[in-house]
Amino acid sequence: MDVSWLALPADAVDEAARLLLGWQLTANGVTVRLTEVEAYSGLGEDPASHAHRGMTARNEVMFGPAGFLYVYQIYGMHYCANIVCGEQGRAAAVLLRAGSVTAGLPTARSRRPATSRDSDLASGPAKLMQVLALDRSANGTSVLDGTGPLTVTPPASPVGAISAGPRVGVTSAHDVAWRFWIEGDPSVSAYRRHTPRVRKVS
Repeated sequence: MDVSWLALPADAVDEAARLLLGWQLTANGVTVRLTEVEAYSGLGEDPASHAHRGMTARNEVMFGPAGFLYVYQIYGMHYCANIVCGEQGRAAAVLLRAGSVTAGLPTARSRRPATSRDSDLASGPAKLMQVLALDRSANGTSVLDGTGPLTVTPPASPVGAISAGPRVGVTSAHDVAWRFWIEGDPSVSAYRRHTPRVRKVS
């Protein structure tokens, strides 16, 4: 299995993100073809990254080795997952943003029963985690050697055209074009530009 995207330097995390598109993610009876990702660099380089200010108990997985999951919780109830890449000691990770279900469709539907269209089942980072039934317990597990709940396999065919644009859901460096997606795939999440909160003046 070619995992050359993992070996790229941390400052080439955007290229690693592109290479990850089209890979198959399998966990808990469901397989998803990855159609959208976001790249995040590390210490002092990317203010949108969880590792920007240094290593903490929360983000230490981001500092390597590559090939492991960095999972965090948002809004106190949803989970997002990143695959760590680059050389050990320099934080870099690729957020798994969206995908299309390619196997285990009935199971995926049962995990998101309110979703009317199959293309929407994993059309966002939290939705993707729900479909794969992954949570914080997957943090720090390998996606390569079969010991973790999630495994990755390369694309069966070329992914086609790839687009790039601003990242989503971050308050800093949100206009950096490090979000990548497979053009024309209906599972790609809708883009919502960051809108700064306006403080009320009393």
